[in-house]
Amino acid sequence: MIPRPLAPLLLALLLAACAAAPERPQTVRQALFGLGERAAERVVAAPPLPRPLTEQVLLLARPEVDAELDIGGERLLESLTRALLGRAPGPQVLDWQPALSRDAGANQWRLDSRLLATGPRLTLSDRTLLPYRLQLTLRRPGQATPLWQARIDGALDATAL
Repeated sequence: MIPRPLAPLLLALLLAACAAAPERPQTVRQALFGLGERAAERVVAAPPLPRPLTEQVLLLARPEVDAELDIGGERLLESLTRALLGRAPGPQVLDWQPALSRDAGANQWRLDSRLLATGPRLTLSDRTLLPYRLQLTLRRPGQATPLWQARIDGALDATAL
């Protein structure tokens, strides 16, 4: 048991230690969180999506991920799904299946994503960065013609993967 007079001091020291510690992602979810958030922001602002967004359904295809990045497609799909579902107001989100392309409603949109390594690993003194490019493509289910495309460039901290 901590004596009452020391409790505020210990709490202050703990908070100071947390504030001084560098922010470094510790899990895959945290490492991909920012990327998912950036992608969701771009997608919900896409001009082809009619408003209100809450009436739109995004069908997320399994992402293509460059093997050099050591990130599975499921991990990126989870990050994108969570970020899109976290948007308020935001679209409804489903995993795309080929059967969903038949008889697609006017409010359904397929979102394809592709994560590519854009260079060699960058080794810094305290971490290794993986340069990437995320390509996002919005189209109508069953159609090959993209209605909107965007790309996001950045680097992931490999120590968090």
